[in-house]
Amino acid sequence: MRLIVGVDIGGTNVVVGTLAEDGSAIYGLRKERTRTNDGPDAVVQQIAAMVEQSLEATGTALAREDLDVVGVGIGSPGPLDTKQGIVLMTPNLGWRDFPLRDRVSEAVGLPATLDNDANCAIFGEWWRGGARGARVVVGLTIGTGIGGGIVLDGRVFHGASDIAGEIGHMSIDSTGRRCKCGNYGCLEAYASGTAIAARAIEGLEAGQESGLPERVNGNLGTITAQVVYDAAHDGDEYALEVIQDTAHFLGTGVANLINIFNPEIVVICGGVTAAGERLFGPLRKEVARRAFKPAVEVCRIVPGTLPGTAGVHGAVAAFKVQSWGEA
Repeated sequence: MRLIVGVDIGGTNVVVGTLAEDGSAIYGLRKERTRTNDGPDAVVQQIAAMVEQSLEATGTALAREDLDVVGVGIGSPGPLDTKQGIVLMTPNLGWRDFPLRDRVSEAVGLPATLDNDANCAIFGEWWRGGARGARVVVGLTIGTGIGGGIVLDGRVFHGASDIAGEIGHMSIDSTGRRCKCGNYGCLEAYASGTAIAARAIEGLEAGQESGLPERVNGNLGTITAQVVYDAAHDGDEYALEVIQDTAHFLGTGVANLINIFNPEIVVICGGVTAAGERLFGPLRKEVARRAFKPAVEVCRIVPGTLPGTAGVHGAVAAFKVQSWGEA
């Protein structure tokens, strides 16, 4: 059986898994906190150790000696130069001009490829998840920030300089909230997990009544998006209002994407999907209000179905495309 290892590097965690070549099975899944404070070389060694652990577990699970491990696909925050395999800059990790692909390849003794982590997550959903097989897919990954990816006819669209898909940094309010990128009014500044928590806290500090403070023992600084989702699920009116506002902001951004790309599927990945139909229902209504009707009628807006492994799946799919021309 031919196997490919997928590596998904994030500012918080590294996830590694070994996949059957066709993506039908995943083995030896490993997840660790990213050693961001120790520099990129330490993270490379961490990845190499996790790859070895994953392969050992895979061999045990399959109880076979004739396993053929053909390579490693890597998803990393960027911007990147995917052709050269270089991380040009990544604020969350503090890396600059780091030849990640070749360093990992040398450390594990296998061919490797590199692509953007958000691209990989959306490509994974296209390959084996909620957007499987669609011809035109646009996706968002919503966590600490907002990433994105565009899949056209089975290929990730990278643009002229590997920057395509930075969906979180579309402007939805030209004079709005300041984003960490330095711009104002980015979607990420309103609808990322970090922004959802920040907006909730701002309202509470302004006097909004809610059970949210009780959930964090009065320490508002520990409120997260997940706390807001849980409160909304339990019927907290203010938390529901925050989710409704999030749906409005996301709906504005998704409507822009639908008008530009006319996709068959918009897939949304990340912790925000925990809000369920309390988010997706009003989001779809906002999109229908803002986007052209013929584009809305052919587009499904769906949650991802590969929580925790979309990036690993997509890194493997990207390895196949970069190495052999197709996933």
